[in-house]
Amino acid sequence: MIEHQVRTYRSAEDFPYEEHLAYKIARVAADPVEVPADTEEMIINRIIDNASVSAASVLRRPVTVARRQAEAHPVTKGGAAVFGIPGRFSAEWAALANGTAVRELDFHDTFLAAEYSHPGDNIPAILAAAQHKGSNGHDLIRGIATGYEIQVDLVRGICLHEHKIDHVAHLGPSVAAGIGTLLKLDVDTIYQAIGQALHTTTATRQSRKGQISSWKAFAPAFAGKMGIEAVDRAMRGEGAPAPIWEGEDGVIAWLLSGPDHTYTVPLPAEGEEKRAILDTFTKEHSAEYQSQAPIDLARRMREEIKDFNDIESIVLHTSHHTHYVIGTGSNDPQKFDPDASRETLDHSIMYIFAVALEDGEWHHERSYSPERAHRPETIELWHKISTVEDPEWTRRYHSTDPKEKAFGARAVITMKDGSVIEDEIAVADAHPYGARPFAREQYIKKFRTLAEGVVSEKEQDRFLEACENLANLNDLNELNITLEEDVLAKAPETPEGLL
Repeated sequence: MIEHQVRTYRSAEDFPYEEHLAYKIARVAADPVEVPADTEEMIINRIIDNASVSAASVLRRPVTVARRQAEAHPVTKGGAAVFGIPGRFSAEWAALANGTAVRELDFHDTFLAAEYSHPGDNIPAILAAAQHKGSNGHDLIRGIATGYEIQVDLVRGICLHEHKIDHVAHLGPSVAAGIGTLLKLDVDTIYQAIGQALHTTTATRQSRKGQISSWKAFAPAFAGKMGIEAVDRAMRGEGAPAPIWEGEDGVIAWLLSGPDHTYTVPLPAEGEEKRAILDTFTKEHSAEYQSQAPIDLARRMREEIKDFNDIESIVLHTSHHTHYVIGTGSNDPQKFDPDASRETLDHSIMYIFAVALEDGEWHHERSYSPERAHRPETIELWHKISTVEDPEWTRRYHSTDPKEKAFGARAVITMKDGSVIEDEIAVADAHPYGARPFAREQYIKKFRTLAEGVVSEKEQDRFLEACENLANLNDLNELNITLEEDVLAKAPETPEGLL
């Protein structure tokens, strides 16, 4: 890996475009290096993982709305598939629909470093572009490997959330780079597409603050859609604002740490394999990633508690991220509101820990139901939980050593009689260094579980066979899943839109 120093340059300074971060990323995307076997295997796992959560979310209202938006844009030439339905649709709208289905339940893969991310958000847009252009499985694998690589590298080097910029600002460029690899575009075209994609996908973090709405699911899908449109314009010869990161009025100078700050962004050297996907991890539970380990901790600790009414308080000692984003450090009263949206509850570690402690499980629907959130005993326990930042957990969160890097917490449960129950967990059970790491078997099990009652067994089998033969797949439409009409009929009615 080469560590690139990225800072602001005045317009009058000599700064050749070959030195721009967007150009260096484009060089990585255009590198014809092949994908190693372990990266390819994980890409297949994540395609299966995305299909799992799409099956679980396909009948939810935001996903239904996005699907109906895509249905309004059918095509007779090219086009891409939309999860759940037959037909061909405009690639960018298919990417929006499929990306919303993937993100709706907050249940797919994650990478956490200086910034947060869900790198699996790259897949719907890159796959839609591949289907539209008639690409094969080999090219799709290369494109997805690039998408993951660029997003992970940006997340390692540039923190967005401290400036209240949403993390999808790293997704637009990674999608554009991934599509560039997929289509074997030249460096200059990819460079322009990356700049346009960043420019059009930079937004504030209010989408993940306060009363969180369904836009949380649409935001990364929209970034994928913008990535496709950016590539399309660049291929037609249109340019981007430049230098997009380093310009005097660019992203670093005005949206991030300012003109005096230098970021360090690692990128693969020429000929170096793209392996970043191997540093990412998926979710066993449908909740924000920082909740994964605490859910497993709660399931373990509940065995030591005879009566939950005897609990005086619960304090979760954890990282800066957990405390300030999903903990009491956020100062969001909505995180204690039983009438809050599902999107808000899955960003409340207090709610999540209370329910996991009481139930000994986590379910993507039951655990968020209004009936579950309104249980009086749950509300009472929920309000006894608080978080505090522990510098050691924050240090481990930012560690560059994957074996030390941790996303866990220490729970201190104080009983009314003064006794204390204490335990801690560093990583979730499903994490690569956890008690039960996910491998192909677990990804397939997750898919089978979430697809049950939604996707026919025959269709499940067909899809999994196509995934496992991805490198030799010539028709990428086989990666789409269609549902029976009686299943789709259960989707909610939604008002007519403009388009």
